[in-house]
Amino acid sequence: MINPKCKICRRTGRKLFLKGEKCNSTKCPMIKKAYAPGSTGKRRKRGLSEYGKELREKQKLRNFYNLRERQFRKYIDEVLERMHNASVKEENPAEVLIRILEKRLDNIVFRLGFADSRSQARQLVTHGHFLLNNKPIRRPSTILKKGDKVGIRLSSQKSQFFIKLAPKLKNFETASWLLLDKKSIEGTVQGVPSLEEALPPAEISSIFEFYSR
Repeated sequence: MINPKCKICRRTGRKLFLKGEKCNSTKCPMIKKAYAPGSTGKRRKRGLSEYGKELREKQKLRNFYNLRERQFRKYIDEVLERMHNASVKEENPAEVLIRILEKRLDNIVFRLGFADSRSQARQLVTHGHFLLNNKPIRRPSTILKKGDKVGIRLSSQKSQFFIKLAPKLKNFETASWLLLDKKSIEGTVQGVPSLEEALPPAEISSIFEFYSR
């Protein structure tokens, strides 16, 4: 049976890397079934309307970051409100949005290699396995800032999952705006995420058009 997350990728027509290691293996359904799920998936369909295209781009990015619609809409509104501020009108809305999404705690846990996917990272955070600046944290949506440190709780370090983590991190390379201490298994925010490095799988201008209707 194909995992529901794999069907999301097939529906959007692009790998969103929702299943961690499986997405990089030959078992990925997108390799053999790179078409929409269902019996009509292989049939040629009429081109999408402008609304349909914008909706598809929105769904790509929302699923990529493992967000619920309400959460995602909140970030969009935050960026649009920011753009109305005269002092920041020159900023690129796409850059601002990605900066926010990348600095979420669950995304940073994923980017540091502490989880195989963002959904797994979210689960690990809510289960209380991580420390933020040496204090327990259970909110995946927490936005981190420069200088913040993410570590693993002492009690969690003894679990099989985290014992196996150290060897996996040996050849792991994190984003340039993060600093990964592979010995202590701790990460630090040392810069600002960029649109170019994040490589979002969607046309973000279309997403703003979708919510501006």
